[in-house]
Amino acid sequence: MDLINELLKRKVIDKKKAEELREKKDIEEILLKERVISEKELFKLKSQILKIPFKEEISGEISYEILKLIPKESASYYKIIPLSKSKEGVLEIGTPYPENIEAQEALKFLARQQKISYKICLITLSDFKKYLEKYKVPEREMEQLLERLKTETVKAEAEIGAVSKEKFERLVEEAPVVKMVSVILRQAIEGKASDIHIEPTIDKLRIRYRLDGVLHSSLFLPIKAHPAIVARIKILAGLKIDETRIPQDGRFTMDFNGKYIDFRVSTFPTSLGEKAALRVLNPLEGLKQLEGLGLTERDYKLIEKAMKKPYGMILATGPTGCGKTTTLYSILSILNTEKVNIISLEDPIEYFMAGVNQSQIKPEIGYTFAKGLRQILRQDPNIIMVGEIRDEETANLAIHAALTGHLVLSTVHTNNVLGVIPRLIDMGIVPFLIPTTLTLAFTQRLIRMLCPECKKRIFPPPKIKEEIFKKIKSISEETGQVVKIKEPFYIYEPQGCKECNFTGYKGRIGIFEVLEMTENLAAIIISAKPSETEIFKEARAQKMVTIEENGILKVLDGITSYEEIIRVSKEK
Repeated sequence: MDLINELLKRKVIDKKKAEELREKKDIEEILLKERVISEKELFKLKSQILKIPFKEEISGEISYEILKLIPKESASYYKIIPLSKSKEGVLEIGTPYPENIEAQEALKFLARQQKISYKICLITLSDFKKYLEKYKVPEREMEQLLERLKTETVKAEAEIGAVSKEKFERLVEEAPVVKMVSVILRQAIEGKASDIHIEPTIDKLRIRYRLDGVLHSSLFLPIKAHPAIVARIKILAGLKIDETRIPQDGRFTMDFNGKYIDFRVSTFPTSLGEKAALRVLNPLEGLKQLEGLGLTERDYKLIEKAMKKPYGMILATGPTGCGKTTTLYSILSILNTEKVNIISLEDPIEYFMAGVNQSQIKPEIGYTFAKGLRQILRQDPNIIMVGEIRDEETANLAIHAALTGHLVLSTVHTNNVLGVIPRLIDMGIVPFLIPTTLTLAFTQRLIRMLCPECKKRIFPPPKIKEEIFKKIKSISEETGQVVKIKEPFYIYEPQGCKECNFTGYKGRIGIFEVLEMTENLAAIIISAKPSETEIFKEARAQKMVTIEENGILKVLDGITSYEEIIRVSKEK
């Protein structure tokens, strides 16, 4: 292969570097480690030289049935991965080293042994490593457990002709199913997933995990395992296993290596059977210090100032899953001392916090936020947290609590912080009461952080550079804040490595908009029905930056990528 000469010809490397590389074996690894060329460009070039198709993206997941065609040891040693099998039975093999003679001979042997034909395509080293990791998922363990389950089900059917409800319950509580569910839960905890989705499809049971806000398929099991797995989860959560027609909610706790992890369970009937969604509530992962949430210095000081007041209302807003509750818990953890009585109304209780009187509302028996809030005021509270203000009654009670000397923390649903005041008015709150009760409002989103081990520094493309300058100019002109960018400047993009499961991202952080109640804002609210345009002008006078602008500042700091900010901005 003439890769070195081609790189020399294109002036990617000089003669000295070319001579140095000729003495090495792993040329590609060296070039990528030293960031001489991007991985995609390198493998596109290699594809042209070798005249082998380059597979830039691998659509869908590689099933375990396909992976089994080449043993993991062989895949790892020869750097070959089975990707898919066509209807004609042709196996597509991906490799970063198609020129490797040993790998070619190994493939010929495997093809003869298994009586299959194959075709080779070029894949990047990152993609190879990513899909090699798939061999590590516990599918082999699952296969053995499924075989045992199948055997025991056949025995049961032989004994009584069909599996009765009682017999089914016994099967569900026996080792194979218990271990299968344990494997699913363990993988979520070890992988730091926030959610588990157990979904029946036409012919498979799909297990997906949400990592850093994005769902990833991980396991595909035979559809016959579906009833037993969902039933086992229902038993753990104290739900009715014979009720499959309506949704059910529950929770359970699991001891994982001495740490207690909560799982919030929701089942939902679909046309293909019951879907189960589990929220993983790991107190060590979920509860965070206020300082580590991603607040700017200005925003942090405003929240700190608001929570030190003995009364008033702090409202968080944003879509489901944006981290509002986590931020409110972070505030509560600071306020939580022996000198104050803190009571919360939640639906559901996300994390148990020692020292806080947490109550789960139950609308089905008439225990609503409004009813609970009435009772809370008789419990001599200093601080009240209400999971969500959903209606006029709850809004009025929260306002009343803030007026009568209580600090109230809650959430409302609006797209941005500018919509909080109009939303309260729409819910029937008299405008003149808002300035005397609402101390501060904030909205937030969660963005994925670039993996510090593999993020790559690049010069921003012209279009992105133009957009960044546009946002910075907007911040400078409208808030008076000076944001300096020295040229040339860099941004970072994701690459993918073992540390981040080859996603390029590791962990999440918040981006915020924080609005404080001021005399000017109070005047706007009282004078007339305030519009978001008027509120935005006042927000700018307070030096507030928008969520997107906050994200751009984090791009410049190398915390996240520009693409991630665009992705999250579209979720508004």
